[in-house]
Amino acid sequence: MSEIHKFLFDGLPVRGVLVRLTDAWREIMSRRAANTTHGAYPLPLQELLGEMTAAAVLMQSNIKFDGALVLQIFGDGPVKLAVVEVQPDFGLRATATLNGALNDTASLSQMVNVGNEGRCAITLDPQNRQPGQQPYQGVVPLFGDRHEKLEKFSDVLQHYMLQSEQLDTTLVLAADDQVAAGLLIQRLPMQGAGNLAGSTPRANEDDIGLNEDYNRIALLASSLKRDELLTLDADTILHRLFWDEKLLRFEPLSGFSGPHFSCTCSRERVTRMLLNLGAEEAHSILQERPDIEVGCDFCGQQYRFDAVDVAQVFRQPDQLPPGSEAVH
Repeated sequence: MSEIHKFLFDGLPVRGVLVRLTDAWREIMSRRAANTTHGAYPLPLQELLGEMTAAAVLMQSNIKFDGALVLQIFGDGPVKLAVVEVQPDFGLRATATLNGALNDTASLSQMVNVGNEGRCAITLDPQNRQPGQQPYQGVVPLFGDRHEKLEKFSDVLQHYMLQSEQLDTTLVLAADDQVAAGLLIQRLPMQGAGNLAGSTPRANEDDIGLNEDYNRIALLASSLKRDELLTLDADTILHRLFWDEKLLRFEPLSGFSGPHFSCTCSRERVTRMLLNLGAEEAHSILQERPDIEVGCDFCGQQYRFDAVDVAQVFRQPDQLPPGSEAVH
């Protein structure tokens, strides 16, 4: 099963999270591969989207926030958009839009940041948003302080956390078509007000990069190799890296309480979309084809509405047979 392992370093201002996505990630990959229109993602895009998915789960597990965390990158390369959404219960989904071919060795900049115009956006969307309340969003470029292109997605997020949240953060990410995994090590904030979710004190900027305990642990974490992260279980990884440290581990989150694939699409939502489209436009589509087909980019579910279905959608309440209800 997919798992989240949270831990602290006893007596030190350092925390960590290890995420391994197995069944949840394979569900996303299999649904995409079964899509007869688009087919499976190319290998480099599988790795990028998997790293994004692991990172989004790491971030959601590391903040106290009742709402969805949405992580996306967009730019001027063949990959126009990649999106991951993680709900508070760790229900997750992910998708990407590809316009053009990718070779098997395409880098991050070749996929999404050809002209150095790519961006990464992190959005926190409250579950019970009040009228007029806007989601929190932070947007950062896909380049470093000297405008050099960043080729690792982990570097993009580390740069974001350092610049936007003043938090020393080390990320190790890896993914293939079977597993998406990530390790996050972060120096606990000392003073100030508010982090990404407004619930954890912000670190003193003068302390960034100076804590010896954090730097030692970050160096150990950075030694984790891609193959190790993808193939070893959580206990083995944590023991190999931090055998000389005293870890305080929390109960792992898995199964119903852990990461799992979940999509919010439904026939009712597509019906509302058709209502917004309008009867005239819907009927004009049916003049060209036998039904209206709408596919969910996240889960691959296909929704089909034939002429009878469309007539039912746009039927007025006073035209319905007794005992029937209009579709809304």
